[in-house]
Amino acid sequence: MVSFSDLGVSRDLVRVLASQGINQPFEVQTESIPDGMLGNDLCCRAPTGSGKTLAFGLPLIERTRPAEPGFPTSLILTPTRELAEQIFQVLDPLSRELGLFTYAVYGGVSYTKQFRALERGVDILVACPGRLIDLLERGSISLEDTDIVVLDEADRMADMGFMQPVCQILDECRIERQTILFSATLDDEVADLVRDYQTNPVTIEVGPKEVSMDSMTHYFWLMPNSKKSTITSEIVRKCGRTIVFCRTRAGADRVGDDLTYDGLAAQVLHGGLSQKQRDRAMARFQHGECMALIATDVAARGIDVEGVNCVIHYDPPENGKAYKHRSGRTARGGSTGIIISLIQKPQRKTVSKIQREVGINVEFTPPDFAQLPEFEVEFIGAQRRRSFGSRNRNESNRKHYGNRNRSQPRKPVGGRTSKPKRFEDKKRVYNKKKPRNTHHRPNRGKKPEKSGPRQPGGRNRGGRKGNNRRRNN
Repeated sequence: MVSFSDLGVSRDLVRVLASQGINQPFEVQTESIPDGMLGNDLCCRAPTGSGKTLAFGLPLIERTRPAEPGFPTSLILTPTRELAEQIFQVLDPLSRELGLFTYAVYGGVSYTKQFRALERGVDILVACPGRLIDLLERGSISLEDTDIVVLDEADRMADMGFMQPVCQILDECRIERQTILFSATLDDEVADLVRDYQTNPVTIEVGPKEVSMDSMTHYFWLMPNSKKSTITSEIVRKCGRTIVFCRTRAGADRVGDDLTYDGLAAQVLHGGLSQKQRDRAMARFQHGECMALIATDVAARGIDVEGVNCVIHYDPPENGKAYKHRSGRTARGGSTGIIISLIQKPQRKTVSKIQREVGINVEFTPPDFAQLPEFEVEFIGAQRRRSFGSRNRNESNRKHYGNRNRSQPRKPVGGRTSKPKRFEDKKRVYNKKKPRNTHHRPNRGKKPEKSGPRQPGGRNRGGRKGNNRRRNN
């Protein structure tokens, strides 16, 4: 049986891998590491969850040169923040063993910390295209010394419209470089990248050309929208670790609140959250601190978590390709998984089209939990937030001034220590002002004396003298 040492990996890295419980390479690693060590360009088609990170990461670490501050020598491009962070977490302990510094840059976080890291010096840079372009335009980084480039999930970057930024980034790197490309498919725009930016690449194909639907059990359950939340909670309780996909951010938040209300530990992941919140949600799901992760399609290809038993399509995907991307979060590494789509009657036609696109034919049935396989589930309850509505009324935290003891004076508000001016306890007068143009009439009720005819240039009202006098020039 082939070991990492047989593939040319140094003893230091083999020791770190062994400490992490990684002793035998996967197929994609066995096929790609030797050519990567030789500095050849690689064009590898492999499904997600097949061990791609170490397949390109180990040769990259072995061949990376120490970099000057602001001039990284190795670059890894990824489509999403979550994937960039996952790659960083895998490669950072390995690179440190050889005295190399790895750092990840992506949007949604402060520039200040990234500026400091780049000024200090980064040997291996993991980046999303958008933030890297921004740093290049600011002059905070240069790629003129970068001689190893990895494009991970190249097909996903094409789907997200990143091809132009990716080409711009590749043009900034050294002409004589090693370019490694990993993708689930090698057609369309990915084929253009291979043609234009690789030199005699070694082509490696591992696993099926598409996400295998045969390793998954598919269910399409018909139900009204009002039943979706309850059914989702029951599925999570029965299947355990589950990813729930929604179309919108608001929908994901709502489902997360519903599951938490039902007593299940759940985390929400979508683009509307800050990077810190997204990292926290992913960490809790990866470490088994929650049972369900509710995500949008943006995060579908960025989730790489082992042991996911079930994927729920709470909202139907846009097309068959999105169905595969979502469903590919389970049945990874040769395991099996179940896929449950929650369908409303008006959606049957659209979902039938998706079935034809992915090559399956499953009947629409009412929910039947007896069909689901048995899983060893460790229940993780939600940590209840403080909610006034669930308290005993006698223990409420709210302030009800109507129930206070009238014998006690009201506490000062806003730091005021005395009553405001013109405050009268009996009459309750608060700085009332007289209406404008109101005249005091001391002899009210008496008929005013007649005055002469009105003169132009002034008013002449009864009892008021001098208003009609003209100034003498």
